[in-house]
Formats: sequence, structure tokens, C-alpha cells
Amino acid sequence: MIELYAAPTPNSVKICIMLEEVQLPYKIFKLDFTKGEHYQPEFLKINPNAKVPAIVDRDNLLNVFESGAILLYLAEKSGKLLPKNSESRAEVYQWLFLEASGFGPTAAQIFHFGQLAPEKIPYAIERYQQEALRLLAVIDQQLTHRDYLAGEYSIADIATFPIVQGFAYAGLPIGDFANVGRWCAQLQQRSTVGRGSYILFQEPAVV
Repeated sequence: MIELYAAPTPNSVKICIMLEEVQLPYKIFKLDFTKGEHYQPEFLKINPNAKVPAIVDRDNLLNVFESGAILLYLAEKSGKLLPKNSESRAEVYQWLFLEASGFGPTAAQIFHFGQLAPEKIPYAIERYQQEALRLLAVIDQQLTHRDYLAGEYSIADIATFPIVQGFAYAGLPIGDFANVGRWCAQLQQRSTVGRGSYILFQEPAVV
């Protein structure tokens, strides 16, 4: 049994999609940030960085935090969505880590400066929006002659998709990137992606 500690965030959605894809039994524990539940001692034992998502694998009595690390762990545990040969795995890794180092942090800054900052700073908002558009252009080019980021559907797509959806919700012109739009539509047709994308927004989140 996988215990998923999560909140309605793109990083948590990644793990819900992954768990739906690999069909491992799991249970969701939603944390309420407004009540400071992510700072409770019980959760800090699971993730000392006080962030979601994090998992506890009750089969192995193992805690894993950071969404990229969780995706890799679940892929290896299930034997799914990560290629067997080293060359193909390297291709998945590079797009997975681009999401972790580029897409994710950029999305966080767009949300912070666009929604949370007490003062709207045009320079900061434009800077991160332009970086998001640059990154979208990178994957749009990558998707020119392939269906998925690393060729076959993989954890690289699962990691990146919720962030790209977040860019769309933030008002960025995703429609300007035809290949990205096709890729998003293709993923949205997967029932596993649909269920994983919305389960955290249900009350309560039941699996």
C-alpha cells in the first residue's frame, strides 16, 4: 500500500496520475496548509522539508519525498513507464529533470508573483511568463516528430503535463504551441490521467 500525502497542487497531481497508471493500491491523505498540517511532527518525519507530495510505501516501510524522486521510485517498483535500456532511460531522465529544474520552479514563481505577492511587480511577472513561453517552445519543438517527450509515454510526460496545464490556467497562450496542444489533448484522453488530475479536488479524495 502506498500512502500519498498531498494537496491540490500540480506536483501532487503528478503522483496521483502515476499511481493510477501503474495500478498500485494507494490511499490519499490530504494536508491542509491553512492549518499548518505540513509542519506537524508526524509529517516532518516523512518529509523534513515540509512539502507535498510525499509517500510512505508500507510494503517496504520507506518514505520518499520530492515528486521526481517519487515518480522514479514508483516506476522502478512497478516496472512501468521507465525504459529498460540505458539510452532510452537517459532520454527520459533529461526531460524529467528539465521539468524539475525549469518548468516547476517557473510555474511556482508565476503563481507567487501573479497571485500571492502583496505587490504586483511587472518585471517579475513578465520575466517568469517569458521563461514559461521559452520552455513551452522547447517541448513544442521536441514534440514535432514524436507523440511523447521521450518517444514512448513515460514519467517525463506525467511530470510535465500538470505544470503545462498550470501555465494554461495562468493565462499563457498554450494554443500558440500546436504540438504542445496535441500532446495535452492526447494525455487528457487517458482515463488514468483524467482521474489522477481531479481526484485531489474532490471532497474527500477517495481511492
